[in-house]
Amino acid sequence: MQALGRLLWPVILACTLSACVTGVDYGKIPHKDYVSDERCGASPVDLGNRQSHPYFFVTSRLPDCRFDQITLTKWRSELMRYGRNDELREVRNAKGDDVSVVPLTFQSSTDWWRDLAVSGAANQGRVMVYVHGFKETFRSSTRDTAQMKRLTEFSGPVVQYSWPSRGELLRYSVDEANSGWDETGFRNFLMELARQPWVNEIVLVSHSLGVRLVLHAVDFADANLTPLQASRISNIILASPDIDSASFERLIAPATTTAMAVRDRRTITIYTSVKDRALEASRRIHGYPRLGSPYCFDPFIAQGLKDDGEKVRCYAFESASAEAIAASGVTIIDTSDVSKSKVGHSDYLHSPEACADFHAVVQNKQRAPSARRVRGLPHVYILVARPKDERRNVCRD
Repeated sequence: MQALGRLLWPVILACTLSACVTGVDYGKIPHKDYVSDERCGASPVDLGNRQSHPYFFVTSRLPDCRFDQITLTKWRSELMRYGRNDELREVRNAKGDDVSVVPLTFQSSTDWWRDLAVSGAANQGRVMVYVHGFKETFRSSTRDTAQMKRLTEFSGPVVQYSWPSRGELLRYSVDEANSGWDETGFRNFLMELARQPWVNEIVLVSHSLGVRLVLHAVDFADANLTPLQASRISNIILASPDIDSASFERLIAPATTTAMAVRDRRTITIYTSVKDRALEASRRIHGYPRLGSPYCFDPFIAQGLKDDGEKVRCYAFESASAEAIAASGVTIIDTSDVSKSKVGHSDYLHSPEACADFHAVVQNKQRAPSARRVRGLPHVYILVARPKDERRNVCRD
């Protein structure tokens, strides 16, 4: 029975993620009622609030300002909002129940950009931007944002870009539509950030479906910014990317690894795993391998690897020359052998080895071998387990 369950799991998950059973639920409350309170507009943030709300956010989610605690919903908003927030915390509601909330406040775009500049200029002009993936709420992505700042020891400002994911397993197709809908919003934000004169380095971290927003925005930015402005987008990290591998190779990678990008030492680090069940389901839905899962689409290649006693893993750019790969700035990190979570879709936040590697990539664009990296191909490293006493205790359990 357990063996049957393992066989059925990918099929069940694929059907679940396709969200073919229901359409988009608009809710029972007119959306204008959510934002009628003046607190949904921009408000000045005093110094005390800046200190108690250390994180920055930009969002296209519709806010709900009907209650004391402002929240960000799962619905789209045509208005882009800027604000500050604290980490996730537990509070007791009116019913006496403990609930998780994210204290937040909105700002005018002028005030927000001014505060970001002050924080960034005090930290060598470095800024980290996180774009979440499928099935995330503002609360869950805030938790991940805070953990990333801690585990990477990033001293500069951290910005969470929150697009309207539904936060539900049954809404993959809706999330896919919303991530595509918000490409323009994120593109405009990234362009504006890269134009800031105080910015020296943008560390761009994206996960799952969020990778699509990031890659299309970088492509557009490279074509429309000055070389100096585009060069600030210099450290791109794609965690469990839910994007077609072949599309990345043929259309996106050439645009984001141009001669200009190579000259300015842009790096693109991809975290991938054969144990990623979410991307296995996405592959079944779309019919083609995802960049975040080294699945061999060609059965003859897979059989050849088996016959040679090799691990059955196929990566992007395998057919490229070592020189071309090295010049492109692309590095693939295979976390399959150190995956810890049940789904394997966020190893960079769960696996001690992957967390430590992520720390090195954020801090110094790590591309060289290390104690935890074993070279597979010229551009591929496989992470290996390390003794417990050598692991950084920074990952989420």
